[in-house]
Amino acid sequence: MRRIILASKSPRRRELLAQAGYEFDIIPSDKEEVMEGGTVENIVMNLARIKANDVYHRFKEQNPIVIGADTIVVYEKEIFGKPKDAAEAAQMLSRLSGRTHEVMTGVCIVSSDENIAFYETTKVTFYELTNQEIEDYISTGDPLDKAGAYGIQGVFAKFVKEIVGDYYNVVGLPIARIYQEIKKSGIEL
Repeated sequence: MRRIILASKSPRRRELLAQAGYEFDIIPSDKEEVMEGGTVENIVMNLARIKANDVYHRFKEQNPIVIGADTIVVYEKEIFGKPKDAAEAAQMLSRLSGRTHEVMTGVCIVSSDENIAFYETTKVTFYELTNQEIEDYISTGDPLDKAGAYGIQGVFAKFVKEIVGDYYNVVGLPIARIYQEIKKSGIEL
């Protein structure tokens, strides 16, 4: 059986990949994430490529299958990554309050046979957030390690009005799409 490596330290991605029944190792990439590549679609796929290719080349002789992923939030053509501090988290959440934005996850699956890159987009709409609600949420520490400064799977769920698309994509890994891409490519797991 070929070794599968998740090139991410995200506990949410780890949970989703395990939930789908995969056995895998976690080896995060230590490459710097650079938001370059033109369109937001290309940027998010490039971020995933950087991670997957870095880890694949470190373990190439073992012929692994490496899955890299990166998630961003896009609102009015602006990319919201992980906030650098509480003030930036508050700013992001204030801008997203009562509005619809897109969550995009780029995925790259690298093996000796394939180098597949794609992205998944989900539209998310928030209810209006008060300043107090934003402050209370930030005080939990939860938003500081999440793109767009929120985690849909936790206490923030009560502020999500609508989702159009893949819920798991918003959590951080479009697991059904990954399965379909692997199946379509013919990669043997």
